[in-house]
Amino acid sequence: MAARDGHHHNHVKKIPLFPLLSLLCFASIFLVLSLSRKTSSNPLLSHQSFQFGQSPVPDPNVALGGSCDYSDGAWIYDHQPRSARYDGSCKEIFKGWNCISNNKSNGWELTKWRWKPRRCDLPLFDPVYFLEKYRNTNIGFVGDSLNRNMFISLFCTLKRVSSEVKKWRPAGADRGFTFLNYNLTIAYHRTNLLARYGRWSANANGGVLESLGFKEGFRLDVDVPEGTWAGAPAFHDILIFNTGHWWWAPSKFDPVKSPMLFFKKDHPVIPPIPPDVGLDMVLKHMVLFIKKNLRPGAIKFFRTQSPRHFEGGDWNQGGTCQRLQPLSPEQVEGLFSLKNNGTNVEARLVNCHLKKALKSPI
Repeated sequence: MAARDGHHHNHVKKIPLFPLLSLLCFASIFLVLSLSRKTSSNPLLSHQSFQFGQSPVPDPNVALGGSCDYSDGAWIYDHQPRSARYDGSCKEIFKGWNCISNNKSNGWELTKWRWKPRRCDLPLFDPVYFLEKYRNTNIGFVGDSLNRNMFISLFCTLKRVSSEVKKWRPAGADRGFTFLNYNLTIAYHRTNLLARYGRWSANANGGVLESLGFKEGFRLDVDVPEGTWAGAPAFHDILIFNTGHWWWAPSKFDPVKSPMLFFKKDHPVIPPIPPDVGLDMVLKHMVLFIKKNLRPGAIKFFRTQSPRHFEGGDWNQGGTCQRLQPLSPEQVEGLFSLKNNGTNVEARLVNCHLKKALKSPI
């Protein structure tokens, strides 16, 4: 980008965290609903403790000051919700995911729910403030459709208040936009497994995997990032990663007909390993790659996995989103219990692996 001169690249950028965390909360909430229906002068806040500011009218029941666990809270129904941040007319929304335009029966009703942390205030996301705060910043979303939804949510919200946008594909991204009045770039880098993968077929001349009876499958290189995002750490100032759903997806990687076959340093991992062990290896190598290639002063997040929201069958086998109210804690345990092999149990399995692997400043 022409606006990024040598001076910009040679200095560590100071990035404020609170507006971004507010975005992450807001965009994650949008994702849940849609599935069931910087300036360089600002100081860089600590990675270890995120403190939320107070809203104009603070809640007397919340703690003042100190850090807050914004994931500890509840869904609150707002009978008089504020005006929508955007609607179904935003063209970047994938048609199959556009609940409002597809006339989902309770689509608008779902937008009346908001997330309320128990111990702090969570101010509404302010797109104008965000654009100003992250002027001259690159923000990259790296992952599957969960991160794509978050990326789209941010784009549609910002586009409503700043329409001068350049569409392009920075650093190998699947799609990206620069808000020209602020030189703020946001981009989505599609990757299902983070690591490079592709079809594998047995060699007529034989080999180690062939000798074990493998005829076809998917080769996954645990130590090589997928090309769609390999350039992202050096380009972006803020990165949000995710992976999960594809690792426990027999419809995509059938353990018998098309298994995952893991490679390291261009050689198959022997004996062959199951997907959960492969996930651990991939996370280990991808974290090392990110650390090595991250631009100075950049901030990195790794979002945990949210569950699927359809019940009664898979998404293409009669499954539907039946819930009209948020689940109670007891219902959550009943549906997602690891001990009982509950519905959508893979979401918690993935999160267990993520929390174990990401013991680094992410």
